[in-house]
Formats: sequence, C-alpha cells, structure tokens
Amino acid sequence: MNYLKVRDAQRITRGAGIVVAVPDTGVQPHPDLDRNLLDGIDLISGDGDGKNDQNSHGTGMAGLIAAHGRGDALGALGMAPDAKILPIRDTSSDGQGEPDALAAGVDYAVRNGADVICISSVGGAGIPLQRSIKAALAADVVLVAAAGNKPEDAVVGYPASEDAVIAVGGVGRDGNHADISVTGPEIDVVAPAVDIYSTSIDGKYRKGTGTSDATAIVAGAAALIRSKYPYLPAQEVAHRLTATAVDKGPPGRDDEYGYGVIDLVAALTADVPPLGFESVSAPAGTADARPDDNAGSTVRGFATLGVIVAVGAGWALVARRRRRGDDPPPRISR
Repeated sequence: MNYLKVRDAQRITRGAGIVVAVPDTGVQPHPDLDRNLLDGIDLISGDGDGKNDQNSHGTGMAGLIAAHGRGDALGALGMAPDAKILPIRDTSSDGQGEPDALAAGVDYAVRNGADVICISSVGGAGIPLQRSIKAALAADVVLVAAAGNKPEDAVVGYPASEDAVIAVGGVGRDGNHADISVTGPEIDVVAPAVDIYSTSIDGKYRKGTGTSDATAIVAGAAALIRSKYPYLPAQEVAHRLTATAVDKGPPGRDDEYGYGVIDLVAALTADVPPLGFESVSAPAGTADARPDDNAGSTVRGFATLGVIVAVGAGWALVARRRRRGDDPPPRISR
C-alpha cells in the first residue's frame, strides 16, 4: 500500500460509480468485500449469481480490486474500495477454464455495464474469445489481462497479447522484475506480483504470487481513473497508465517492465495530453492475434502461483505501445 501510495490516491477517488467484472472462479462474499459485490452469473453450473467460489482465486482478485475492509485499519483494502464487483464464475474450482467460457463471461460483462474487466488468466485465443475481446474493446470497456507466469508460460498469453488490452507484468518485493513474470513486447505496465495478500473464501485471507495479482491491482487502478474521469475513453485510460508509469530498466519501454510501474497518484493527477495530441507519435499497434480453430479447447490457466490461505497481514504492497519504444522515459526510475 505504501509502495503504490494507495492512501494518497484514495484521497482523490475511491472508485465510486465503477463496475469491475471479474471472470474467474467466482467471488465468495467476504466481510471485507461483501457490500461491493453485485449479483453476477455462474456459467459453470448454469444456475447462480457468481458468488460461489471454492478455489479462492476469484475472491482474491476481487479483494485486490475493491475490498473495503472493516474500518479502524482492519481487514483488507483494495485499490478502489467504492467500486462494485461483478462476479462471473467461468472457471471450475479446480482452476481449469476454457476460452469459450471466458468469451461468454466477457460478453456478459459488457451486457451488464462493466467499465473494467479484469482477466487474471491466460490461455488459447479461440475465435469466439477473440470476437468477444474485440467487441468489449469496441464497447469502450477497459480490459486488463495477465501476461502469464514462468515456467508454464513462455510468452505473453491471450488475451493480454491482444492489441489495446492492457498487458500486465510483475515486480517483486524489491521493486524489480519478478522472475515469475513473463516478458515480451506486449507488456504495457507492471505492478506488485510477489507475496500479495488478499481476501479468500470462508472469510479468510490468501497469499499469492503471479501476474494474476498484479493484473487485479492494475484493474483497480483503471477503476480509479474511470471514476475520476468518467468521460475518458478506455484507450485514454490505458494511455494514462502508461504515460505516468515510473520507468524501470533501460530508458523507455522494455520487455520486462513495459512503460514501468503504475503510479496511482500520477495517473489521477498528471496533465496527460490525449492520444494524437502528443509531441510523439500515436500508438504503433501490432497485428491481431491469429484465429485458431483448435484453441477453443485449450485450457485457460491462472496467472497466480503458490496460493496459500493466510489469516494475517503481509507485505504492504498489497492502447498497448501508447508511445514509441524509443521515446525518452517519462518518469525517473525508483
């Protein structure tokens, strides 16, 4: 919380009026989160409101985004504690998901007014999923997705690899690149991804390591921006995140850090020229992911590893290529 200056950001906005969809294992009501939990959908059973989570992954992601705690500095606090969570259970309790189920979850989120969709998983880029992702982007929804984790993933996975989806990598406790985090030219920004505590099932807490957690943190940051600037298009929300990120590694964008570590306060307060009105060029863009008729059967995997149940507090950290890769760094490194 101190590393990202979350308290300072929440003096500016707490995410009111924003709905963040979480297609995942479901989101179980938790004392630190329940009043921000909307009725969603259970795409696995075909009957339910998305509030059935027997894995803890979805509940953990939701807590990082919008946990409100219990007052007096008790419990968990998310990035945007006044935002609402739309729970979508599209992954079974064993953590195995399918691209087509994620596609249905993304479609549901768009139909039900999501402002941000947090996709803390990677997998195959089936045609239905590609269509759903592009439809969500066309509907002005901010999509945030995990880059993936080594050694299971060797390259940035889908949908993080889709242009205009915010691809999130991870940093460790020291603020440097986390070994677990996949690297690649698609990385936009990074956030804490090691030993991240959050809400879990049965009113408990969990600790996870992986780009799943970093993705949820960035989704919460996007919710704060959308709340502060309600008329800002999704592409400009992403641009604020990259333009104000704290540069790390080699000067400018690189494959480990993207444009750098997110800076919540700067993203909410900096004077950021809109895309097309900067002194540098507009986004370069990349080719769309290739359709894969067989990818629909590819198992989709989480981007969080080493999940354990915990009951205490831990470490206090709780459109792509917005500028050319050879641009000078926008911020000094920390």
